[in-house]
Amino acid sequence: MFKFLAFSATLLLSAFWLPRSSKPATSLEGAWQSADGVVICTPNYLAATDFSVANKKFKGSWGGTYQIVKDSLKIKMEFSTYNKGLVGTTKVLLIKHKKSKIHLMDPIGENEMDWKPMVEKGEIALAGLWQITARMNNGQLSAMPKAARKTIKIFSRTRFQWAAINTQTGDFSGTGGGIYTLKDGKYTETLEFFSRDSSRVGVSLSFDAMVEGNKWTHTGKSSTGNPVHEIWERQ
Repeated sequence: MFKFLAFSATLLLSAFWLPRSSKPATSLEGAWQSADGVVICTPNYLAATDFSVANKKFKGSWGGTYQIVKDSLKIKMEFSTYNKGLVGTTKVLLIKHKKSKIHLMDPIGENEMDWKPMVEKGEIALAGLWQITARMNNGQLSAMPKAARKTIKIFSRTRFQWAAINTQTGDFSGTGGGIYTLKDGKYTETLEFFSRDSSRVGVSLSFDAMVEGNKWTHTGKSSTGNPVHEIWERQ
């Protein structure tokens, strides 16, 4: 689905589900799947990734803020592994609802894609877009002021993706994601893709998690055994 982005700065594909009423949807909130990848959406932000669980291959990712206007999906790009030149641009897709799926098409009709909603049942405490604002370094919790260079994490009810990006330069440092659970103060994630190290795919890690309003405290140990203490804020 996403590979053509490497060759064109004018086209993007995404997906959303329209209810069976005559009114158009105004949000893509949830997780969506095609033969090529997964898209996770909050009410106004989406992250899309092309990967293969079978061979642990990460192929590419992009994301940004979005808005639905009538029969068009407008996306303002914040990151793209395919073409950093897309960052900061706004792309438009035409959308048509077909029963249980969505048909998307670029305005000139050269690229088309169908997407289906993923059925999800899970906690909603983390659903949304988060940005890291503090991290423990050498025993001290250091603030991470909001800037163009940032690390974000996007959640649906069952899926997550983090990305380290720079919205000013278009530079991309890495991403990973998969499925997660949050229960009784324990956050557990299982990687289905990781751009930096495919050998990590399939690994599960658990952390203590405390969500208080728009603040999420994340503590535990990394896969290398190093202590983790992070503060995230909902965007």
